Amino acid sequence: QVQLVESGGGLVQAGGSLKLSCAASGSIFSIKAMGWYRQAPGKQRELVAAISRGGTTKYADSVKGRFTISRDNAKNTVYLQMNSLKPEDTAVYYCAANKYPRLLGPYDYWGQGTQVTVSS
Repeated sequence: QVQLVESGGGLVQAGGSLKLSCAASGSIFSIKAMGWYRQAPGKQRELVAAISRGGTTKYADSVKGRFTISRDNAKNTVYLQMNSLKPEDTAVYYCAANKYPRLLGPYDYWGQGTQVTVSS
């Protein structure tokens, strides 16, 4: 079993920055890929960014050049640095972990979500 806890969400003005963190616990040895999803009201959940244990990354086109995903395997933590935020980035952001090295999912474990709100 793997537990994921997100933190770092909040309210920020357009153009600002936030850094999300996700701490993993439990059967950490089983985790391969990790990623961040987001879901806005009335919209489907979408994959924002993903990262392998070796540091290979994937990003949604909408966040390329603005968001950066990273991970510290020793700390069992994954991060999402979010810069140049736009109102359309407003969503609940979920951390996800995969027991397989498939960056695009499906993912096996999920955090509870953290709200990110970007005001205009």
